[in-house]
Amino acid sequence: MELIKLIWDFRGPNASHIAVHHAKHLDEFIHSEKIPNSKTGTEAHSEMYHSAFMITERSRMQDLRDRLKPHRGQVYSDS
Repeated sequence: MELIKLIWDFRGPNASHIAVHHAKHLDEFIHSEKIPNSKTGTEAHSEMYHSAFMITERSRMQDLRDRLKPHRGQVYSDS
């Protein structure tokens, strides 16, 4: 199963807080929509640049992209 990582970028002094808050909403979305094989998280790129992400199956990419409007995406590899 190929996985993709949908990414939302946040910049500025509140970027960390906003990314964590956004990831919480992504978690709620996964649970309410009962989307299997998915997880969320955040990444710190610098003090003023953070991102929230959702990792899910590639087959769900178009639907989730249209509904959730991520800023970007990439093929995910856990290695």
